[in-house]
Amino acid sequence: MEPYRANEFVLQIATTESPTVSKVSGLTLGETGTVEVTEGGTNIVHKVSDGVVKFHPLTIERYVDGGPDDAEFKAFFEAMFKYGHGGQGSGLRRDGAVVKKHFGAEVFRVNFYGAWVKSSSFSDLEAGSAALLKQTVVLEHDGLEFIASS
Repeated sequence: MEPYRANEFVLQIATTESPTVSKVSGLTLGETGTVEVTEGGTNIVHKVSDGVVKFHPLTIERYVDGGPDDAEFKAFFEAMFKYGHGGQGSGLRRDGAVVKKHFGAEVFRVNFYGAWVKSSSFSDLEAGSAALLKQTVVLEHDGLEFIASS
């Protein structure tokens, strides 16, 4: 068997696929803290989980091309931060998935739950540059779930 390549994937937010997404980072399924417990009367320390599970934010990079994807991300962002009008804050949340494909067939997905926009920024503009314009969106969420395709 050959390992999967990291280049064939699609981002779904709710039921909408985002074809302009070029990179997703932060696919950490969860992390817990460690508590050191000293064994009484000895110098031995055991490590146990503190029981608190934390999730890293997802960072999404996407190309800006004036297409429907731009409007979807703009609407999601403006629901959080609309200039002069405030917004709904983290009250507006969406579920979604990063779907990994291999030669066009889905091989697994990482579902995310309760995501909200923490920040959004654009790449630098530079006269004379041939670089493509990108948007970076950081999503906080309530957790990730890895689901293998059958």
